[in-house]
Amino acid sequence: MSPRLVIGTLVLVAALIGGNFTVLKFALDHTTPLLLAGMRTVVGGTFLLTFALLRGERIPRRRDDLARIFVVSLSITTVSSGLLVIGVNRVPAGFASLLSSTMPLFTAVLAFLLMGSRISRLGLVGLVLGFAGTIVLTAPSMSGDTAAVGVIALVFSALAWAFGTVFMKWQDFSRVSPVMLVGVQLVMSAFVLVPFALLVEGVEQTDWSVGLFVPLAYAAVPANAVTFALIATVVRRATPTQASATAYLIPLFGVFFGWLIRDEVLGIVEIIGGLLVVGGVYVLVTANARASELQGS
Repeated sequence: MSPRLVIGTLVLVAALIGGNFTVLKFALDHTTPLLLAGMRTVVGGTFLLTFALLRGERIPRRRDDLARIFVVSLSITTVSSGLLVIGVNRVPAGFASLLSSTMPLFTAVLAFLLMGSRISRLGLVGLVLGFAGTIVLTAPSMSGDTAAVGVIALVFSALAWAFGTVFMKWQDFSRVSPVMLVGVQLVMSAFVLVPFALLVEGVEQTDWSVGLFVPLAYAAVPANAVTFALIATVVRRATPTQASATAYLIPLFGVFFGWLIRDEVLGIVEIIGGLLVVGGVYVLVTANARASELQGS
C-alpha cells in the first residue's frame, strides 16, 4: 500500500467516524439512546460476523478466548457505545467528538498503570495539554444538568473505550482475527444492550421510519464495521505514526460535519479547549509512534 493510499484511507476513516456524531443526532430524533446503541450492535455485528463467516473464518469456541472477547465487548461496544449515544443525545455533535477524542489520553495512562508502558517526556507534555483541554471543554457545561450528564457520559465512554483498547494489547487475541473479534463482541453487546434498553426505555418513543433506519444503517455499517476493516488493513501496512493519525483527525471532521449539517457553532471556550485536546493527542500519539518505530528499527 503506497503512502498516498495509506493517508487517503486514514482520512476516509476519520471522515466516516467524524460524521457519525452528527448522524447519531438524526437517529436520536426518532428513538432513545440505549435502544439506538443496541440496534447499532445488532446491525453492525450481523454485518461483520456474516462477512467473517463468508471468508471461511470460524467462530471462536475456546472459553478463554470468549471470556477475553466478552471483556472487550463489555468495555468498548457495550459501556462505551451506550454512554457515547447518551452523551451525543445531550450535547452538540462537534462538542461530543472533541470529548471522545480524549480516548488516546486515557489509553496512555491505563497502559502505564496496567502494563507498565513508558510515557516519554514529550508524551507527558501531550497528556498535560490534552487533559487541560478536557478541563477547559467540560467546565462551562457542568452548570446545566442536561449538558453535565452528557459530558460525564462522554468522558466515561472514552475511558471505557481506552480500557478495552489496552486490554486487547495486554491479553492474547492471536487466535481470533480482528474482523471476527469485533463481530463476536458486537453480538455479545447486542445481547446485553437490547434487553436492557427495552426494559429501561421501551419502544414507545421510537419512530420506526426511514428517518431512523437510514442514519442507523450508516452508524452501524460505514461508521463501525467498514471503518474497522479499513483500520485493520492500514495497521498491518502502515507505520505507527501513520496509523495513529485518525486519533486527531476524527474530532476535526466531527466539528466540521456538526457545523455543515446541523449548523452547530462552537464558542471561544470550546475552540480553545478543543485545540488543546487535539494538540495534546497529536503530541502524545506522535511521540509514542516514534518511540515504537525506534524500538522496531
